Amino acid sequence: MSYWFLLLAVALGAVIAFYLNPGKKVLQLLLSFSGAYLLSMTVLHLIPEVYNDHSQNIGVFILIGIIIQTILEFFSKGAEHGHVHIHTNTTKIPWILFISLYIHAFLEGMPLGIQNNSELLWAIIIHKIPVAVILVIFLIKSGLKKSYILGLVLIFAFASPIGSFFGEKIRFLHNYHEEISAVIIGIFLHISTAILFESSESHKFNLQKFIAIITGFSVALIGAL
Repeated sequence: MSYWFLLLAVALGAVIAFYLNPGKKVLQLLLSFSGAYLLSMTVLHLIPEVYNDHSQNIGVFILIGIIIQTILEFFSKGAEHGHVHIHTNTTKIPWILFISLYIHAFLEGMPLGIQNNSELLWAIIIHKIPVAVILVIFLIKSGLKKSYILGLVLIFAFASPIGSFFGEKIRFLHNYHEEISAVIIGIFLHISTAILFESSESHKFNLQKFIAIITGFSVALIGAL
């Protein structure tokens, strides 16, 4: 069932991009909400779970996750948190960006296959929707044919389910569930803090972004009750 939710999250993001075509301001608010939700779920659920099970070295794997995401963002140019620069004079498929996002989505799906975790699933879904919107908008404005865009979105949609499938079927990975989860926690911490704590334009207080962040926190807290 989690596979279908992950696929539907990307499909919803694609529909939003194709038919609603949200502007930069709306997209930033959507990202702020998802970042707040992602950070809340990470702090409230994911971190306590891995530290509760064991181990002294779990923090090392969280740092490894942060490093992995830093490397991925070097190639994706920060698409995971809205930093995509459109070059409308090209119709080439942005393979480097796409592969980086695919690896990111594949990795975050792996813990779901090892152990069913509803909090992690919802965190991925809420995060994946705006990422899918950003990816589709980028592909549209790059001038690619619609058939190419749909094909790439379909491939991307299966990244997390395939990661989950690998996590489920490769039994060796089950021995390192906490470590793998810790890596994903590091990735989530990097992304969510990048979204929430980047400076607003002219370093001014942005009330709408603040409301979106508080809403994301509130939804996660209600879910934790």
